[in-house]
Amino acid sequence: MKIVACNSNRPMSEAIAAYLNLPMTKASVRRFSDMECFVEIQENVRGEDVFIIQSTSYPANDHLMELLVALDAVRRGSASRITAVMPYFGYARQDRKSGPRTPISAKLVANLITVAGADRVLTMDLHAGQIQGFFDIPLDNLFSAPVFIRHIEENFAKEDLIMVSPDVGGVVRARAFAKRLETDLAIIDKRRERAGVSEVMHIIGDVKDRTCVLVDDIVDSGGTLCNAAEALMNAGAKSVHAYITHGVLSGGAVSRVSSSPLESMVITDSILGTEAVRVAGNIKQISVAPLIGEAIERISDARSVSSLFD
Repeated sequence: MKIVACNSNRPMSEAIAAYLNLPMTKASVRRFSDMECFVEIQENVRGEDVFIIQSTSYPANDHLMELLVALDAVRRGSASRITAVMPYFGYARQDRKSGPRTPISAKLVANLITVAGADRVLTMDLHAGQIQGFFDIPLDNLFSAPVFIRHIEENFAKEDLIMVSPDVGGVVRARAFAKRLETDLAIIDKRRERAGVSEVMHIIGDVKDRTCVLVDDIVDSGGTLCNAAEALMNAGAKSVHAYITHGVLSGGAVSRVSSSPLESMVITDSILGTEAVRVAGNIKQISVAPLIGEAIERISDARSVSSLFD
């Protein structure tokens, strides 16, 4: 097995390699003077089972291109099997036509990854489950839920919890958390006036004097999350916390979260945290590298990945 790291999240790649007790494969991922991407694998990968680790986070286009070029480099190096490990799958929010003459970019990215040479994809908490069907190669979709549930049990064991979905689309995810934690479920009904702007309408469920835990897959601008937290506190919640898999946190999202009623927000390291994230008082990042490392090991050994979540 060989582990190749691109530039989007080297600390996570190193943590995965450490979990697997493997050295990182020597590779050079660099730019020419015109910012053209160049990848050189500096070890023999002929006949090897190669895993290329790269989240397509900001800058999304640069990181996607790095992944595609790395896939091609490894394929031309005659690897026996190539797995694209994408802890965060960018472009996942473009999973359908949102209007006339708009793209389905998630499908385009799936085609690019396949054509570039990937034999399978390993990702985590896809924004939309149907994206698995965009690929004509095997895809394993991991879930951060076991890591989050363990953290919730350790930190809120004595609290009167209620799981909250920040919108109707996340109900299935929130219900799964509520079932595992044997607690209740509430739903925020919101109306989105335009892209990136959301307005909380009302809360379905009784949150008065309870510790609310919002769960979602992506926090980008933070508007939905902060509006939801404010609405919950106005409805009489004791406190509000959030567990979000992918901390995109673009623009002024970190300052927005820091000044919101959210007592804490826990995100994974699927996206490399910025300095603003690291110093924010109410944002905590926990590692999913052991989970991804275990999945990589099971894929390499042809063992079940789904049993990780039984």
